[in-house]
Amino acid sequence: MKVFVTGVTGFVGSWLVDYLLTLPKIEIFAIKRWRSRTENIEHFKDKITLYECDLRDASSVRDTIERIKPDRVFHLAAQSYVPTSWNAPTETIETNIMGELNIFEAIKKIDINPKIQIAGSSEEYGFVKPEELPIKETNPLRPLSPYAVSKVGQDMLAYQYFMSYKMNIIRTRGFNHTGPRRGTVFVCSDFARQIAEIELGKRKPVIWVGNLDSVRDFTDVRDMVRAYWLVLEYGKPGEVYNISSGKGIKIKDMLSTLLEFSKVKVDVKEDPQKIRPSDVPVLIGDSTKFRKATNWKQEIPFEKTLEDILNFWRKKLRRATDFAG
Repeated sequence: MKVFVTGVTGFVGSWLVDYLLTLPKIEIFAIKRWRSRTENIEHFKDKITLYECDLRDASSVRDTIERIKPDRVFHLAAQSYVPTSWNAPTETIETNIMGELNIFEAIKKIDINPKIQIAGSSEEYGFVKPEELPIKETNPLRPLSPYAVSKVGQDMLAYQYFMSYKMNIIRTRGFNHTGPRRGTVFVCSDFARQIAEIELGKRKPVIWVGNLDSVRDFTDVRDMVRAYWLVLEYGKPGEVYNISSGKGIKIKDMLSTLLEFSKVKVDVKEDPQKIRPSDVPVLIGDSTKFRKATNWKQEIPFEKTLEDILNFWRKKLRRATDFAG
């Protein structure tokens, strides 16, 4: 089976390949841009076939997919950081929607019909009323950022290509997922790195935060990528599935848990640059539909996820210190 992964150099894409490498009889193909950072894939890049391709270049996408002729496609590449989407809305929309469109058009013109997973986001739901929690797939989409709008666009485009061309597309709306290797622009990794830097004496004992009252539904990335595989195994083309824990965690409580693993004493101060123009106060997902279809369940407790993130940053920062010394 030929499996094609976009976004392999990123956080989720690299973990997906880690998982795929444990499965039998799979050939893994992936793409990167010439300027992509590769630290997330150094440990497996010799075990996969890696092509240079920019998803915003239609001819590049078509040539690459024609060369591979994949049986399955996991489309994870995106501009995925919400605050950046306010600073670069055009790039966010173009990268996320046009990149997906180029994949669909290439597959249509080559006349193949692989199973395709489109990795959507809980941010698509945006403003959610209290009586709508936990959020089902049928909930209205009220996006509150350019990123969220771009993911709604991807979602609807995928549905349209399923309906118009009978392409085997399955959409997922993943709620927050995190783990080791997550970039520091994301909250759990941001806090963990700050704590690790305080432990090493690299910064004053102050943690800078954004909105600590937001409530999010967290899943470990290693459980999430297993869910992505299962959705193409057992999901139904044309459908959309929430992937979530079903439990809400206040960002303030997440920070407290990280600090318990460290025992450092810190001051917590608000950074105005971390406050979004509009924020989604609560995102808690109902993944009943997905669990019934796949029998998926989480295996990694969130406390273990946070501990692993903190240890990742401790190790990375110590290695950097030793190298510099």
